[in-house]
Amino acid sequence: MQSNILIIGGNGMVGKTIARIFRSRNPQHRIFIGSRRAGTTENDLIVDVTKPDTFQTILDHHIQLIILSVNDKEDYILRFAIENKIDYLDITKPTPDLMNAYELAKQQKVNSRIVFSSGWMGGIVSGLVNTFSEQIKEVKLFVYYSVKDLAGESSAHFMAENVAKPFSMYKNNQPVSVKHFLDSELFTYSFGIGKRTAYNFDVPDLYILNQIERVPDVTVKMTYNSKFITWLLGAFQSLRIFNILSLKERRMIFGSSGKGDQSVFDIVIKGNKGTKTISLKSARGQAELTALSAVLHAEELLKNTLDHRIYFSHQLHQPGKLLAGLNAYESINIQTIE
Repeated sequence: MQSNILIIGGNGMVGKTIARIFRSRNPQHRIFIGSRRAGTTENDLIVDVTKPDTFQTILDHHIQLIILSVNDKEDYILRFAIENKIDYLDITKPTPDLMNAYELAKQQKVNSRIVFSSGWMGGIVSGLVNTFSEQIKEVKLFVYYSVKDLAGESSAHFMAENVAKPFSMYKNNQPVSVKHFLDSELFTYSFGIGKRTAYNFDVPDLYILNQIERVPDVTVKMTYNSKFITWLLGAFQSLRIFNILSLKERRMIFGSSGKGDQSVFDIVIKGNKGTKTISLKSARGQAELTALSAVLHAEELLKNTLDHRIYFSHQLHQPGKLLAGLNAYESINIQTIE
């Protein structure tokens, strides 16, 4: 049976990639692209997340699933989806916005599937963590990011706006206030990357793993492919240079984007009986992995076997099935060490 799916922000980097992957895997469904500007085909719809008066077209085209790949700061699309009983998948939100949207949704009567996904890598980290069979005591996530990778505007804007603000990691189920690019830790990354100095980094998985999955200790650290850039950002934070730079200047620092490169992360999971490390490499970079994650989540929603309620994206999947879906994709390589 055909379903009508709307990708809002579908002309952006991640949105275009979602559409490409989804069409190749699910040609029976119809994809509409929502954008602030008029398109050239009947599948291009004007949907501006800042202007709710543009949303009527969603009803006119009988949309059954909205995939949000652009940041909706005021949650207008979320409210609209709940009010009109439309399935909703958001893969954009950084931690503060995710927390606010979740609290908003919990206050509403929900008669569709409302799904929040981490705004980093499409929310698959929690799904991979759940492949660990015993009770989890600690999760340490190490991110390797290349400045040569394709990067969307929203991620650069988030870093520019939040780099000088504290955020929370978790120790013994208590939030610990930290800042980006401080508290260095030497870690040996997988896939031949080797030893790198990694620094604090805020991703929504911190909140999701602790507050939703109840993992007591959760930390995230990242390193750039350039050791000099990694060191320089740490120095800027230590000297509080970010605090005196304008938002425009900070956006210039984080706004560079290359032509594409690999993206790697390692998840170190500790339980009562031992430690397991899950390492993932996306040869086509962060945008491809985020888009693939969104497609895997959407495919679960389209099966129509899930109850109407609020989900985090990893809750849509059986843990082993998500791992298998990622492993089956040609540009993804996953290694597990027990």
